[in-house]
Amino acid sequence: MTARRLTRPTWLDRVSDFSTQAGRGWRTVAAKELADHVLSRRFLVLLAILGLAALATVYFSSQLIRDAATQASGSPALFLRLFTVTGDQFPFPFFGLVSFVLPLVGIAFGFDAINGERSLGTLPRLLAQPIHRDDVINGKFAAGLLVIGLILASVTALVAAFGLLRLGITPGAGDVARMIAWVVLSIVYVGLWLAFAMLCSVAILRAATAALVAFGVWLALSLFFNLVASLLAGALAPAAGTAPDALVANARLEQQLTELSPITLYQEATVALLNPSVRTVGVVLPQQADRAIPSTLSIDQSLLVVWPQAVALVALTVLCFAVAYVIFMRQEVRA
Repeated sequence: MTARRLTRPTWLDRVSDFSTQAGRGWRTVAAKELADHVLSRRFLVLLAILGLAALATVYFSSQLIRDAATQASGSPALFLRLFTVTGDQFPFPFFGLVSFVLPLVGIAFGFDAINGERSLGTLPRLLAQPIHRDDVINGKFAAGLLVIGLILASVTALVAAFGLLRLGITPGAGDVARMIAWVVLSIVYVGLWLAFAMLCSVAILRAATAALVAFGVWLALSLFFNLVASLLAGALAPAAGTAPDALVANARLEQQLTELSPITLYQEATVALLNPSVRTVGVVLPQQADRAIPSTLSIDQSLLVVWPQAVALVALTVLCFAVAYVIFMRQEVRA
């Protein structure tokens, strides 16, 4: 009888097995977290609140568009006005509602991602399984992004269907492309707040304290950041009298300071994506506006306009998640 020869696995086989096992780890955590999120009351309550608020904004804005449908029938991107027009009985349009409420959704799904496991005592048992430590935070972040994408896509589809039935206007290919681009941008924007909430969850042991810190930062950026930027611009570049150069310098400095906030970046990118008539998001002088030829931009040109804002949002998201990742990998997990 001839003895069988046992071959040793090569280094390539070991690397392949390790990468396969690592890939399964974060996908397993993400699938488990996704199932918990979708079946939780938190998901249903947030979806119901956001859906009702979105329908209210679209109802009043569609009423204005419907009343002026005869005069505006030939205007470009009429269907997208559902997302940008403000009704008389509602304080802000749909995209304003999204920029104000969706950060709360990201914070709600991230503030207890890690410290919640610590308080329940399940984190050591989770890491005792054949799962790498980085798979835990990667899987939780991926599951949060998937849930946020599901909520945003559902609400956007609901708004579009309601507007289609109420207005009777079929969106064109350009309108659909702009809506898809806006949904992707919104997922990145909410992913930033999810990453920041997970950073608070990793760095702060108590979930309640992490939630307060995350909500406090969101509230400060939403309500007070523009006021602080205006005061700083007035102190650093005062608009003395009515000198045109001083006024322009003050306006540009205030614009640059407000763009340090992710909320401003998202709002500027949203306006340029959903309104093809917007040609720039910076300070426009009157002589520049007079020389501009009235026209609309294509979707690729609008993407070029919002490219700096989109890159800044992605960079901030990566930075927050990278800091949370490094802190979590250096922390000690006690049984």
